[in-house]
Amino acid sequence: MRSFRPGRLVGILVGTVVILGLGVYGPATLLGPLPSVTATTVIPASTATAPTPPVLSANGASAIAVLAATTSAASGTTSTSTDSTSMAVPEPIAVAGTAEALPMASIAKVVTALVVLDEKPIVPGESGPVVTLTAADFQSYLDYDKAGARSVTVFADEQWTELEMLQGLLLGSSNNHADSVARWAFGSVDAYVVAANAWLGRNGLTGTAVVDATGLHDASAGTATDLARLAGLAASDPIVSAMLESPASALANRRGVQNTTSYLPEEGITGISRSYTDAGGVCFLFTAEISDGASSFTFSGAYIGEPSYDALTADLTALMASARAGVGALPVLAAGDAYATFESAWGDDASAVVGVSRTRYAWQAASPEAATVTLKDFATARTGANIGQVRLTVAGEKLSAALKLDQAINDPGLGWRLLHPVAMISALLDQ
Repeated sequence: MRSFRPGRLVGILVGTVVILGLGVYGPATLLGPLPSVTATTVIPASTATAPTPPVLSANGASAIAVLAATTSAASGTTSTSTDSTSMAVPEPIAVAGTAEALPMASIAKVVTALVVLDEKPIVPGESGPVVTLTAADFQSYLDYDKAGARSVTVFADEQWTELEMLQGLLLGSSNNHADSVARWAFGSVDAYVVAANAWLGRNGLTGTAVVDATGLHDASAGTATDLARLAGLAASDPIVSAMLESPASALANRRGVQNTTSYLPEEGITGISRSYTDAGGVCFLFTAEISDGASSFTFSGAYIGEPSYDALTADLTALMASARAGVGALPVLAAGDAYATFESAWGDDASAVVGVSRTRYAWQAASPEAATVTLKDFATARTGANIGQVRLTVAGEKLSAALKLDQAINDPGLGWRLLHPVAMISALLDQ
């Protein structure tokens, strides 16, 4: 019988471990996945665009919201606007004055027009159904005329189309037309009020409420934030927008209808509603456009509680001066700007850069929000590989761009793999 030799057993065990180790070590290091690069997000200096805020009124309350922007082809043609189907208008980009609801005077008639059109739609290019006026409509005219409130003459049994009624309501700011069209569409002014407040709620205008169709009642009140958005809704409606573009003679065969909405058109302003009451002061709903000939920027706005028309003129002139100074081409996402850096375990490094510039013709009213960067997990990649995305919001618009690798991160080769078993086996286990 052979004698037991411990040294031989140890040798066998060591040999076995070496053989097994080589069997695992070789494939793990030579064929296994490389460890992923380490990523660090960075903020490019070129994105720090100094804001140029709108100059709003120190009186009452005011707000403006982005309505549409068209950027020329030279900077990447884009067109953004409100959706007249969903009636969506972004939140204002600037607000001033009190946040409380104030009497809104004839701005309430804009609500009346939109709610009636929601109930009784008109096909663009047509005039809608015929409305036969009643004795109650004639009496309503007499009452408003006697009270000295704005009115347009009507007679019992006279026929107006729905479009003509709305023109008398909006262009003529006729109080009797407000009541008449509300009664026609909903059966009574009270029923209209219920429907109007429900419509305001559905459209997110929760700080605004009406108690009449005319706005003469002080309790028909709204916040500047809501009313700036209301201006956008009105301007986005094809019937209302076409009406506002019509000349004052749109109702040539009717009596006393003049366009009361126009104000400072030379400043690029399109009025939607302009009125005064003792409780509400001067109230103005509008849109305005800034253009450089190739690109344009349109915003909606509301000024309520202005003490006089002189004050309104001064405040709107200051607003438009700030718009001309603040609106322009913003290099929102510039090609070559780095939003992340990468470093590999074997020493290669690279950056995630914007591949294609994203420039917008917009109003940088405030500092942009921090960019959100999403990156892919990778170990090696070629130059120009798509390795992530950057997203940010500027001037109320959400923008994004693909991030590309500015230089390749290559495989380190067999030597590095064999000499770094811990990193290689860790990468294998991480999968």
